[in-house]
Amino acid sequence: MSLRPATAASKADVVLPPPTERYPLLGWVWKHLFTPWHNALLTVLALGLLYLLAVPFAQWALTQARWEVVVVNLRLLLIGQYPLEQVWRLWLSVHVLAFVAGLTIGSTVRAGLWRAVPILAAPWALALVADFDLATRAHLGALPVVGLVAFVLGRLGHVYVRRHVIGLWVIYFPLFILLVRGLTAEEGWLPVVPTNVWGGLVLTFVLTVAGIIFSFPIGVLLALGRRSNLPLVRWASVVYIELVRGVPLVTILFMAQIMLPLFLPSNVTIDRVLRAVVGIVLFTAAYQAENVRGGLQAISRGQYEAAYALGLNSLQTNLFIILPQALRNVIPVLVGQFIALYKDTSLVAIVGLLDLLGIAKSVLAQPAYIGTQREVYLFISAIYWLFSYVMSYLSQRLEKALGVGER
Repeated sequence: MSLRPATAASKADVVLPPPTERYPLLGWVWKHLFTPWHNALLTVLALGLLYLLAVPFAQWALTQARWEVVVVNLRLLLIGQYPLEQVWRLWLSVHVLAFVAGLTIGSTVRAGLWRAVPILAAPWALALVADFDLATRAHLGALPVVGLVAFVLGRLGHVYVRRHVIGLWVIYFPLFILLVRGLTAEEGWLPVVPTNVWGGLVLTFVLTVAGIIFSFPIGVLLALGRRSNLPLVRWASVVYIELVRGVPLVTILFMAQIMLPLFLPSNVTIDRVLRAVVGIVLFTAAYQAENVRGGLQAISRGQYEAAYALGLNSLQTNLFIILPQALRNVIPVLVGQFIALYKDTSLVAIVGLLDLLGIAKSVLAQPAYIGTQREVYLFISAIYWLFSYVMSYLSQRLEKALGVGER
């Protein structure tokens, strides 16, 4: 038996890990891509398939694609016919969005920051590639800077900022709609911009933001109503949820465009954008109700009994005890529904609204750009993917910060 103390162990007693595990990147590649042998085979096949697909696509994108259709019509794709003298309002809303997102990431994220690189690089890449004027390039170049400054502020005051980050998002959404629509008369400082000139990405954002703002609270109320002890409230909620979930969104949009005016006085008219918002909200609220109900069912009966034992009534119990836990449990599916809502706004092109997809169809109708479907649809697909990625990234960071799925 050796009398040598453990602290005096020689270098020969130290067991080093295998060489592939001393280096994190090389060790990860070997462990996940080339071990065991069937993973190595699948990796080689996947790389070969990727090569066969990527090379022809790169050749087409660099030598044959007519990207001028995107460059020439970029303003139309992004803001439609929004007045040029009021574009500063759109830029202000985008800068505020970058600031709030930066605060959110800085106050909640501690790892995996490399996933935010595409978000920061996209505005700079667009400013370098597209043929914009100096003001537009300056705004695009400033967006990542605003986001980084907000990120640093969020990191420095993460405890204070984290308490108010949800409130900042709640304030931002109405502020965005207010900036886009306006508040005063034509000669005022924030004149109202009629909805018939909204289009492109701006209209897509407005439909998405309005759908999220109004469908979420309605969905929560429907979920609570479906679990209510009052038969009338419970069955009314069940009928609404099942009826709406049984028809496609296109049907709801057509009904909102055609049938909604029938329920209003003859002298009252509603513009088409508001009708589309009503249809999207009614449709999404039914799905959100089922998502929230799933979170409510995950809460044990003991939570209710403990709240009642403390003297809380039913409203206080649901508001302060049950709903915070239920919503925390269903963050992934709620954000997934928001992403689906963002992509489903493209269906409003069927009812005549010129959102991003509707503008793309009008661009393809120009005689000079016939046959450029691949370029246009690839560009708008990249836009849809980028913002879906942003929402997914923020959702994952929020889940990490709240410890969703951890005990």
